[in-house]
Amino acid sequence: MLAVAMYMALLACLQAQELQGHVSIILLGATGDLAKKYLWQGLFQLYLDEVGKGYSFSFHGAALTSTKQGQEFIAKVLESLSCPEDVAPGRCAELRGQFQQLSQYRHLRTSEDYMALSKDIEAQLQHRGLREAGRIFYFSVPPFAYADIARNINSSCRPGPGAWLRVVLEKPFGHDHLSAQQLATELGSFFQEKEMYRVDHYLGKQAVAQILPFRDQNRKALDGLWNRHHVERVEIIMKETVDAEGRTSFYEEYGVIRDVLQNHLTEVLTLVAMELPHDVSSSEAVLRHKLQAFRALRGLQKGSAVLGQYQAYSEQVRREQRKPDGFHSLTPTFAGILVHMDNLRWEGIPFLLMSGKALDERVGYVRILFRNQAYCAQNEKRWVADQSQCLPRQIIFYIGHGELGSPAVLVSQNLFRPSLPSKSWKEVEGRPGLHLFGRPLSDYYAYSPVREQDAYSVLISHIFHGRKDSFITTENLLASWVFWTPLLDSLAHEVPRLYPGGTENGHLLDFEFSGTQLRFSQQQLEQLVPGPGSAPKPSDFQVLQAKYRESPLISAWPEELIAKLAEDIEATAVRAVQRFGEFHLALSGGSSPVPLFEQLATRHYGFPWAHTHLWLVDERCVPLRDPESNFQGLQAHLLQHVRVPHYNVHPMPVHLHQRLCAEEDRGAQMYASEISALVTNSSFDLVLLGMGMDGHTASLFPQSPAGLEGTQLVVLTRSPSKPHERMSLSLPLINRARKVAVLVMGRMKREITMLVSRVGHEPKKWPISGVLPSSGQLVWKDPVKSFCDGDTSFVGRAVMEVVQTIQVL
Repeated sequence: MLAVAMYMALLACLQAQELQGHVSIILLGATGDLAKKYLWQGLFQLYLDEVGKGYSFSFHGAALTSTKQGQEFIAKVLESLSCPEDVAPGRCAELRGQFQQLSQYRHLRTSEDYMALSKDIEAQLQHRGLREAGRIFYFSVPPFAYADIARNINSSCRPGPGAWLRVVLEKPFGHDHLSAQQLATELGSFFQEKEMYRVDHYLGKQAVAQILPFRDQNRKALDGLWNRHHVERVEIIMKETVDAEGRTSFYEEYGVIRDVLQNHLTEVLTLVAMELPHDVSSSEAVLRHKLQAFRALRGLQKGSAVLGQYQAYSEQVRREQRKPDGFHSLTPTFAGILVHMDNLRWEGIPFLLMSGKALDERVGYVRILFRNQAYCAQNEKRWVADQSQCLPRQIIFYIGHGELGSPAVLVSQNLFRPSLPSKSWKEVEGRPGLHLFGRPLSDYYAYSPVREQDAYSVLISHIFHGRKDSFITTENLLASWVFWTPLLDSLAHEVPRLYPGGTENGHLLDFEFSGTQLRFSQQQLEQLVPGPGSAPKPSDFQVLQAKYRESPLISAWPEELIAKLAEDIEATAVRAVQRFGEFHLALSGGSSPVPLFEQLATRHYGFPWAHTHLWLVDERCVPLRDPESNFQGLQAHLLQHVRVPHYNVHPMPVHLHQRLCAEEDRGAQMYASEISALVTNSSFDLVLLGMGMDGHTASLFPQSPAGLEGTQLVVLTRSPSKPHERMSLSLPLINRARKVAVLVMGRMKREITMLVSRVGHEPKKWPISGVLPSSGQLVWKDPVKSFCDGDTSFVGRAVMEVVQTIQVL
C-alpha cells in the first residue's frame, strides 16, 4: 500500500509539473545598460533555477533598435552569461545554449508590433501543445514611454483567459507626489494593481531581503529589544565613491534625495520599523504593515536635513548640458536626513538616513545601535565579547562593499546568538585585524550568504513566483511621496555645502542632531560680504543696531537669536513663577517658532514647565491631529519633550460636535471664557507672534475687520490661504500682554519687513502695525537684551537688508 501511495504521489507531482504551462518574458529596452549589466543575467538565472520544474519559457528582447543591430547586440550579451560556481562548466555551457535558443530579438514600437508578438506567442503555444501560464513584461525604459507601451500591451498583447499578466516597472516613479499620482493613475487605467511590480532593487539585496526573516526567526530574542526603550538610534546608509559624471541630466532633475533616500533607504526603514506580522510569508500582511509604517513617519522640516554637493559637480553640469559659465547648480549630491516615527514602539528614536556621491568609500548598511546602561567593574582589557555588557551592542545588516566586501548580518556577541537559515547563510570565517563599527569582527556573530546573488536575479525570481511583498504598491509609493514632497519643496532653493570629494572631505560632512534638528558638526564659513579674501565669521561682526518703526532694532545671527530668545523666555518664566506662582505663555504656530520650541525643549532644563500654562495665539480650523494644526506642531516640537501638566495645556476649541469652527458652537467664546477665568486681567505674561509676508500676525489678516478692534478676546477669521477658516486671539487681547515678542524668520520676508518699517498705525492694512501693548513702551529689539515689562520685542533675522551698514571688529 505504501508503494502504491508513493507512486500516486509521484505521478501527481509529474502531472502538476506538466500542467504548469508556458511563460513568455518580454524585456523592453533589451539593448540598454540595465539590461546588459543585470537583466539578461537575471533572466538566465531564473531559467537555471526553474528548468525542469514543469515550466517552459520563451524570452523576447524588444527595443526600438533595428532588427539586425538588436540581434547582434543580444547575441553578444548572451555569450557573456555566467553560471554560479556550483554549476559545472559543461552543464553551464549546455544550459546557456538552451537559453540562447529560447531567446530572440524583435522590434517593438506600434500596436501592430505588439499584436504580432501576441500572435507569435499563441502560434508557438499551439504548435507545441502548451498551455499558457502567463506573460511578464519588464519595462527597462524611461517612465515617459510607459503610457504608450502600457496602452499597446493592454489592447493588443494580453495573455488569454486563465493566464496571468505581470508588468515590471523601474524607477523613477515620479518626481513628487503629484507626478507620482498622475503616473499611477495612468498606469492604473491599463493594469490592475496585482499585475504591477514596481522594482526597488535594494529590496533584492540579500542583506536587505533578510531583515524581515531575521526579525521573524529571532522573534523571541528581539521582542523585548526592538523598541524605544532599548534602541538608541538606527542608521541607514549608502555611500558611493563615484560621482555623477555622464549622468548629470538625470541628476539635475532628481538629486540624491529622489534618487536614493525617497526609495531605497525609505523602503529599508520600513522593514526595520514596521510591526512584524504573525506570518511574514504573507505578502498581503507584509505590505499592510509597511503601509502602517509609512503613515507613522513624522513630517519632515527643513531643519531635518543637511545637504552637500561635490565641488566638481557644477562644472560637470555646465560641460554636459552646455550651461553658461556663470551657472551654479543647487542640486544636492549628498544628504543626511533625520527621521522620527510617531508610534509607541519608536517614539523619540532617531533614524538617520544618509547617502552621497564622491565620498570616501563605497558601502551600504543598516545599523541598529542599542542603548548601553551597564557599568563594568573590571578593567576594559578583561572585557569578554560575549559576556561584557559594556561593549557596544548592535545589529548590522551589511548590504555590501566596504571593508567586508560582501553582504552580511552581524550581531554583537553580548546581545544573543542569532538564528539564520543554514541552507542559505553561513558563519563568516575569521579575518584578524578587520574592524567594523569600532569593534573587531571577532566581537560579532557574523553570517554571509552561502551563495551571493545579484539583486535583480532575486527580484526576477520573486516576480516569477508572484511575491508582491518585494515590490512597491501604488498605495505605499504615494505614502512615501506624501512624506518626502514637503521637504523637497522646502529645500528647492537651499544652497548645499560644497565638499572636495573622496578622502579630502575630512570631517566636512559630519553631522549631529538635537531634537528634530540636524546640522553639520563643522561650521562652514559663509561669504556674507562680496569681495576678495576669506569669508568672515559671525564673530567678525558686531551686533547690528538701527532704528525700526522709530524704535531701537538690534538684529542677530539666527542661531544666536533663537538661543538668546529662549534664554529670555526662560528668565521671564522664572520671574513670573516667583512673583505669581504661574507663567502664562501664548504661542503662534507655523514654521518660524519651530527652532525656538526645539531650543526650549532640549536646552532649558531649568524652565518651570510644571507651573507654565501654554495657550495658542491662533489655530487652523482642522482636527487637532491634522498635520496642519498649530497644536500638532506644538505637540511634535515641544510638548512631547517637556513635562507640562496636561491641565495646563490649552488648545483652541476648533473641533466641537464633529464640526470645525461652527459659529453656533461658540468655540471662540469658550476660549475667551477660559482665558478670563485663568489669566489675571486676561493679560498673558508673554505672547510670541510672527509676521506673514502680507503683514498679518496671529490669524489677523489685512482687509479683514475681525479681531482688529472691539471687545472680543477671541475671534473667528478667514485666511486667504488654505485652510481658510481660523481662530485667533484679537489685537486688543494681544495688546493686554505684559510682553510681546515678534519673531520674523526667513529671507522671503525682507520686503514686508522693510515696508512695515515705514508705515504708521494701520492695522487694517498691516495688522502687525497694530501690535502695541497698552501698558508699556514699544521697543523693537534683539533678544540679547532682557524683556522689559510691557514692551514689544522685535526679533529680526540677521538681515543686512534692514541695516545698510556693518561694522567690522
